Parts: sequence; structure tokens; C-alpha cells
Amino acid sequence: MSEPFEIDSLSLQQRLNSGKPPALLDVREPWELEIAAIDGSLAIPLGELTKRVSELPRDRPLAVICHHGGRSAQATAWLRNQGFDKAINVAGGIDAWSRFVDPTVSRY
Repeated sequence: MSEPFEIDSLSLQQRLNSGKPPALLDVREPWELEIAAIDGSLAIPLGELTKRVSELPRDRPLAVICHHGGRSAQATAWLRNQGFDKAINVAGGIDAWSRFVDPTVSRY
């Protein structure tokens, strides 16, 4: 089964709580991660992704998140072109996660 290009924050929560959760890649900058982050995410800023792609797992889906979904959509498209067929953009980013899933995560 092929993965959709994009899912919403509630779908991400369901997947993270499932028996086979995706890896979570956060492509925001370090200063943004200090404000808000999801525990267990792998932090690689978008500008470093091409150099650090070898750090990513290829054996399971990879949910990609940023602030609102723009950078993560770019990263997802690039990853899919690199053979990460299970890369999935998280629409709305960490902002949507904070609004709809976990209000304890700070908004900025």
C-alpha cells in the first residue's frame, strides 16, 4: 500500500500511538525546537537534510513536520525523490499539533 503524500495532525497522533508508528522527522531550526517539539522526533534542519539523509530510517514510514507544513512538504517531496516512498508530510506542522492534539506544546 502506498502512503499518502500528506496527513493531518490527528492522523499523525493515531499513527504514533499504533503498533507500527512512523519515525518523526522535524525539519525546523534548533531555536524553534527549543520553543516546541514532539518527544522522540529526529531533528534535522531542512538546510542540513541533504548532508544527513543517511541518518534516516528506510524501514518504516517517515512523518515529516515543521512549523506550518511548508518546509516539511519540501522535505517530503525531496525525500520521495531520493527513494523514501513512505515519507509523509504533516499538514499544519507543529502549530496544528499544538492546536488539535497537544495544547501543552507551545505555539509561536
